[in-house]
Amino acid sequence: MRRSAAPSQLLKRTQQYRLPFASPAAKRPCPTPQEDVPQKAEPQKQEQPSAVKVRSASDILSVISKSSTLEENGTKNENENFSSSEFGGQSNSFTQDVDLSPLTETNCNVSHHSNVAGTKNSLGNVRSFNAPGRQLAGAQRGWNRPQLSGRPPNTIRSLPGEENQAPSETKYYAVVWCKLSRKKHKNWEGDAILIVKGRSVTLKDLEGKEIGRGSGYKLKDLGSLEEGSTLPVGGKEVEIQNVISAESYALGHCFQGEVTVTEKAESSSRLPRPKPKPFRLPTLGRPAGPACSSTEAENMPLFNPALPDALVMPRPPAQHQWHHNSGRTSVVDVVVDPHLASQLRPHQQEGVVFLYECMMGFHLQTGCGAILADEMGLGKTLQCITLIWTLLKQGPYGRRPVVRRVLVVTPSSLTSNWRKEFKKWLGKERLGVFVVDQQNKVEQYTSQQHTPVMIISYEMFLRNSEVIEKIGFDLIICDEAHRLKNPAIKTTHLLASLPCKRRILVTGTPIQNDLQELFALVDFANPGVLGTPSSFRHIYEEPIVASQQPNTPLTEKELGASRASQLNRITSLFILRRTQDIINRYLPPKAEYVVLCQPSETQQALYSEVVGCRSLRRCFTSLEPGDHLSAILALRKLCNHPALLAVSEESDNKNELSKEISTFMPSHLQAGVYDEADSGKLAVVSCMLWALREVGQEKIVLVSNYTTTLDMLASLCVRYNYPYLRLDGSTPSAKRQKLVDSFNSKCSTDFVFLLSAKAGGVGLNLVGASRILLYDIDWNPATDLQAMARVWRDGQHRKVHIYRLLVTGTLDEKMYQRQVRKQGLSGAVVDARDSERVHFSTEELKDLFTVHWDTACLTHDLLECECDQQGGSGAPPQKTAQEPERACQLGGAGNITIDAAQPTKTMDQLQNWYHLAPPLSSTLIKDHCLEAASDFITFLFYNESRTEVVKQ
Repeated sequence: MRRSAAPSQLLKRTQQYRLPFASPAAKRPCPTPQEDVPQKAEPQKQEQPSAVKVRSASDILSVISKSSTLEENGTKNENENFSSSEFGGQSNSFTQDVDLSPLTETNCNVSHHSNVAGTKNSLGNVRSFNAPGRQLAGAQRGWNRPQLSGRPPNTIRSLPGEENQAPSETKYYAVVWCKLSRKKHKNWEGDAILIVKGRSVTLKDLEGKEIGRGSGYKLKDLGSLEEGSTLPVGGKEVEIQNVISAESYALGHCFQGEVTVTEKAESSSRLPRPKPKPFRLPTLGRPAGPACSSTEAENMPLFNPALPDALVMPRPPAQHQWHHNSGRTSVVDVVVDPHLASQLRPHQQEGVVFLYECMMGFHLQTGCGAILADEMGLGKTLQCITLIWTLLKQGPYGRRPVVRRVLVVTPSSLTSNWRKEFKKWLGKERLGVFVVDQQNKVEQYTSQQHTPVMIISYEMFLRNSEVIEKIGFDLIICDEAHRLKNPAIKTTHLLASLPCKRRILVTGTPIQNDLQELFALVDFANPGVLGTPSSFRHIYEEPIVASQQPNTPLTEKELGASRASQLNRITSLFILRRTQDIINRYLPPKAEYVVLCQPSETQQALYSEVVGCRSLRRCFTSLEPGDHLSAILALRKLCNHPALLAVSEESDNKNELSKEISTFMPSHLQAGVYDEADSGKLAVVSCMLWALREVGQEKIVLVSNYTTTLDMLASLCVRYNYPYLRLDGSTPSAKRQKLVDSFNSKCSTDFVFLLSAKAGGVGLNLVGASRILLYDIDWNPATDLQAMARVWRDGQHRKVHIYRLLVTGTLDEKMYQRQVRKQGLSGAVVDARDSERVHFSTEELKDLFTVHWDTACLTHDLLECECDQQGGSGAPPQKTAQEPERACQLGGAGNITIDAAQPTKTMDQLQNWYHLAPPLSSTLIKDHCLEAASDFITFLFYNESRTEVVKQ
């Protein structure tokens, strides 16, 4: 009967079959009682393995029966000579240390096997074998086991007190496991990793999930584990396959294996030699005259690679040629069109080369996907257009095009922008682009013979996915790809099901909340490269997150650092991430301000009433996340303007908190009526717009997260006759690009652009304005950074001013503190629909709903900065042990960090900014807008980039 095997054992079918109760070391025949083992030990070492004769099961049983019979009759056999004469009377202590558990593996079944010279038996690897109908004699009385030849006694016997000593290091083994049973032929169920530490063992499957645990083992048993040994672990039985190094476990190689990377061209000598082909006449099938000119043209590059400014793609390595050039076509250089190459900056050229290598499969053998994760403003669209044009026209093998049809999926607000960018860089005469909209249907694209590129929105793709799948595309580019971070949504599922391996994800924020979002993007680009979601969570996410927690043991921190390093090494093969610092020298100077606004008397009185009301206090004990979010939303509206809390009487969707707030609302506050005297923020904005309008040379963008706030700002513009444009979620997709182009036009008379923070996308350029004001901030720093980058980007020629408004001592300021330190609350509020993620502790809620009217800037107080508040510097004081620390304590400058996915320099160096209190210094702050609003400002953080602009 053939025993079943685990996957790892299927590779060993070609090895010699061994008995299930015999170890690999026990390959020599068992010595008979007539053999003199000590005298013949030396000749046996010289025997060849081919001459070894393995005893059968009947021979072993006969020897056991004979030995047991002789011992019962009091007859001495020759094996007793080993017990005392040659081992100095060590048999008694040896007998006491023998463990005859039927679940313990041994290298031999009887004492005779231990006499063979050169075997690697150890005391812990002992398994008893019970003959039918009787028990082994050694299990009832002392068993004198001889010492192995050539080893000192200390290598077998345990030293005094050894069982109380822990091993010096953790050991790892590759094992197969099955349910605990006494069957002779085990039915192994799968592979696993056994972790041995001290007297405890842990069993994990190849996805990193713990499936068994045990403790209380003898140290001599755990210290002698080797190939073939078995061990019971928590209701399971494992068999050791081989030892795993600590480095392999730390990097996670033992779980999923190492990512297969394509060999470089230098390693061509190690490639297998091709099979010889039959002889063929050189002139067979060729014309009698000279070679055709078309054949020569195929072997020539499309553009001259010898030009000084030529951008030449790397040649495919030998292994890639072996798999993809079976026709032995000549390899030619792929040269980027000089028309585009002359427009690319150095970092953009590097990006095109990186994307080309990923699309050709030079980095990975298992996938051809890439993630372009550059920050906003680095020219991701231009890099993609350059790559598309290059792959459509040429390739490394005979200059055949790599792709023939390209699909660009983008948000609806950016479809026109992509068409505009194609026209800007290539023109209509070089490349035709088909944009799917209400007039142009997907079915019409099939009739476009000379239009290889189709641009479609995510919404239109969802409606026409079946038609698009039948068309067949060779390359897919997904803009704003962080939309695909949730693999459960239908759009992600349908895009992933398209039969196209070449995929490019374009996103400026690859990680917004957790590593699962990164895994979703990576698995979409290169399916399976990081394993399954479960294995990724156990192997990478859990160790990395645990290592960042306070009071984590050093071993867990080291493991998390190793796994993070390994994850970064794998993802760096197909993820390209550059920060905005690269292009700072190409952009005009930028000044950034965090403006603390003085709350009005109406705001102070109403804010104190709201945080003390009965409905809000109930949030401290209620488990419903909706109560928390309703209270936070009410306070955010109050910070923007108290009138936003005034709800009309005929409204039916009043909750309990709104009803209670309406009882103590001042009588002069009415819905839709917004007075600057009731809001410190609105007073600052009104003064700034007036000062900017007096100059008459600049435009400004006003950003908010709420449409009701945009309505309030629109009413302010109407009151003072400020011409404005507005773009929010309700703006039709066909009109959005027209609004942007109209505002950016030099002939436009529009003064204000009202923008919803989450409308549009990263590619929405508003370079017609040189100032942008964030009326309210978001929990997620990426949203604010994206909004700020709409003005300070390519095409901007003026100095840029960025303002963020906060109400002093309120929820506004505490949200900003968590942006700076990234306390993890952003992920709880980014998606309010996910109730499982909305978790606030009682301490966090109490801190959020606490007011501080007695300070000019709570953030500056938490920094513990002793500056003169007029732009001077001062050393932070030493902390006292008695001073309690709040949950949102910022600490010193070293503690101020931001999300690793957003390594910007604008918010993580707040300690190095200018700290200014009124009156504002006119010599330092040369901003007439802030000077006009200085009466409503309590504090100001100011930073200015003074990089030298490079002329292009």
